[in-house]
Amino acid sequence: MSTFSLYFHLGLTHILDINGYDHILFVIALCAIYLLNDWKKVLIMVTAFTLGHSITLAMATLDLISVNASLIEFLIPVTIFITALSNIFKKQPGLTPQRSRINYAFALFFGLIHGMGFSNYLRSLLGKDETIVMQLLAFNIGLEIGQIVIVLIFLVLSFVFVNIIQVARRDWRLVISSAIAGISLILMMETKFW
Repeated sequence: MSTFSLYFHLGLTHILDINGYDHILFVIALCAIYLLNDWKKVLIMVTAFTLGHSITLAMATLDLISVNASLIEFLIPVTIFITALSNIFKKQPGLTPQRSRINYAFALFFGLIHGMGFSNYLRSLLGKDETIVMQLLAFNIGLEIGQIVIVLIFLVLSFVFVNIIQVARRDWRLVISSAIAGISLILMMETKFW
């Protein structure tokens, strides 16, 4: 197995691992306000998130930045909670282009925080490798593909519930976002660093 394939597979399985459900919850929280026909907006948003965490993942892995791991482990559920809470308080069902750009900016910013959370994991895998560009690229592509899988599953479920079962779009958004907000509160209590 090539180095690229190895790190691609590690990134893919890392994101799809149910034990890393905090990341899965965040991706679902990002998607909770969208439906299947919004797939382009969701793809841009997930890619913005990947870009954000790729930047800090690379910087932290290369020891260009150093952040308290306990603080990051606490901030990750905070980002999940904020995203879910903002979904709950959204009034309009549709998204204006300006609102979409704000969502992309938040995804990018929160991606910066999540990337620092991955850095210890990736740093332990890389060991003392001198050149890590290919490994970082492969790992991030694996993460992006894994996120797209999660998004597709969620959007198909949204389609089934909203379009076939006829659950009101607002109710679907509120139930999903409320459940994620509740779980993220529990995660915040478990990871408090003070």
